[in-house]
Amino acid sequence: MERLNINEKTSRFINQYNLFQNDPIQQVQLQHRLDLVDAFEITEGMRVLEIGCGQGDTTVALADAVGKDGHVVAIDIASPDYGAPLTLRQATDILKQSELGQRITFHFETDFSNVKVDETFDAVVLSHSSWYFRQPQDLFHYFNKIKQVAKRICFAEWNLDYTRESQRNHFCAATILALYSSFVNNDGNIQNLFHKTQIQEFLLKAGFTITKEQTLDASYLQDGKWEQDYANHIRAEFQQAPFRIQTLVHSYFEIMNQASGHQESLDSMVIIAQ
Repeated sequence: MERLNINEKTSRFINQYNLFQNDPIQQVQLQHRLDLVDAFEITEGMRVLEIGCGQGDTTVALADAVGKDGHVVAIDIASPDYGAPLTLRQATDILKQSELGQRITFHFETDFSNVKVDETFDAVVLSHSSWYFRQPQDLFHYFNKIKQVAKRICFAEWNLDYTRESQRNHFCAATILALYSSFVNNDGNIQNLFHKTQIQEFLLKAGFTITKEQTLDASYLQDGKWEQDYANHIRAEFQQAPFRIQTLVHSYFEIMNQASGHQESLDSMVIIAQ
């Protein structure tokens, strides 16, 4: 993948907070997260709850946006020892030591569905975390609870409605990995692929009114290649799957790997609802 020319806003963030200066991979991720937070319309002074914060990729962009008078409560169901090459603990410890650290509170091994929330947030953010939900109804229940504790929800996920053939490999890889979680190993990262229409339906059923929808360019991110490489890595494990699934998956592998030339990640869909 060609090296991305980091834009002025991303460069300013890196220099201001002394973060990711020698990490070109994380710089690329940061650039997209800053775009997402702009699309979420997060402003200074807000109190934000982020669900599925992971290693804090979006968290730092949120912390920058809320300013010194705002705060981000970031939670994730995973253990702090989960993740590679850095664990969640290692990655977030770096963030907490920066100027942004005092604006963030991290909670790991925390399932939002089981947490008592005693305050109202200006916004709840789910940024590229919905595919981790093992059951679609779990995500719907989250939306129901969010409606009780937040003025609005800001949602972002990969957009399955890809528009360029160069994004097909990411679509196929994600599909393969969702099938892997269903028929081979249920501990896979990708559990469900949610189309935009299903997210819209869940939000409306939970009592939200959708106020904004947007597609953001994410084609330059590394994720499509990462997912493709991992899918190829676990291909042999599909021998454990039912024969019909093996046949289906074989087709997806062939389509994914026959792509030649420039390959891109899927774009991101953004939905805001109140």
